Amino acid sequence: MRINQVKIHRITLPFSFEFSHSLRKRSSVNNIIVEIIAEQGEIIGFGEGAPRSYVTGESPESTFKSIRHFIQQDTFPRELNDVSQIWNFIDDITRGKEQNAAICALETGLLDALGKSQDRYIMDYFSKDFIADNIYYGAAIPLDNNQKIMELCRLIQKMKINTLRLKLGKDFEQNKEIVETVHAVFGGNHDIRVDINCSWDRKLAFEHIPLIKKYKIKVVEQPMMPDEPDIADFAARMQTEGVILMADESACSFVDMEKIAKEGYYKMINVRLSKCGGFRNSLKIIDYLRTKGILFQIGCQLGESGILSAAGRALCLLCGDAVYYDGSYDEFMLKENTTLENVSFEPGGKAGPLNSPGLGVKVDAQRLKNISYNSEIISISNPLSF
Repeated sequence: MRINQVKIHRITLPFSFEFSHSLRKRSSVNNIIVEIIAEQGEIIGFGEGAPRSYVTGESPESTFKSIRHFIQQDTFPRELNDVSQIWNFIDDITRGKEQNAAICALETGLLDALGKSQDRYIMDYFSKDFIADNIYYGAAIPLDNNQKIMELCRLIQKMKINTLRLKLGKDFEQNKEIVETVHAVFGGNHDIRVDINCSWDRKLAFEHIPLIKKYKIKVVEQPMMPDEPDIADFAARMQTEGVILMADESACSFVDMEKIAKEGYYKMINVRLSKCGGFRNSLKIIDYLRTKGILFQIGCQLGESGILSAAGRALCLLCGDAVYYDGSYDEFMLKENTTLENVSFEPGGKAGPLNSPGLGVKVDAQRLKNISYNSEIISISNPLSF
């Protein structure tokens, strides 16, 4: 399969409602879509990256430039016939975390194109050692006022989902109200994680301990900034209470995982495709965590279109040993999407494979055009023409 062009789209995905956490309040997000055009347009693959400055330091602009740079590399598989060419390319360009969204967008686009050219679903290219027939997604609850929290909880309850991830912030009283509201709706029939997005200091973290104990919160995700020294004391206290600390912003690269394993503060990792640099890097990280006995969940970035949701679905199903799954929120979060398919889950959060070739979804060209605010076509026919 000869790759002729790569088209990079900068897109704005509008939300159906405003979603807030301690670091951002959003009604839309800016993502990057990569379009791989092969065999004179007969095969088109799509990939997506979700650059977030507060996670990997990337912006849509830097991601755009990184992709442009990567396509110039000698290892870029201009003549793509085997998945090993993609892995060699990804191994060659992976450096730290600062280009992970760009790597994810390119890798997923190449995998989608290869799968379509060979009439194979993306999961065929990976080990089936931990595969699941179905997985069950949880629901995310934003940092918001009591009325909106109550309405959302009722909707989640109606969908028969009781695995919940609550966004908390710097205001103890607001956090307390959120947890109490959720508990009032679900009673004891829920599994609660709280995601702090780095917003606590030592004082605030320890102030929350009675609340964590009272409402049997199982997991506290990224309570403090990466490299915050006070995490050691808080982690020790959480261990005595039987509460797991999960790393997210502190865990973006393989080097981060080695540091986390050595320190021992975090006992669970949130692995997300865009944050961790696509399938190749995410699965390397997951294999390492397995050898170290560190738990993990498969998560998602806030605001993924159907392309990245479909990729996330495949990663979830490849990892039947993950503790939690987040993602496929298309129907519930997006006002506009990129795909013809609605990559969402069934009641109870149940979701299975998409099965069609490549990522398993079809991109609507008009929808993509509607949400693109900048696009550039790069010819691959002459690598020296960049």
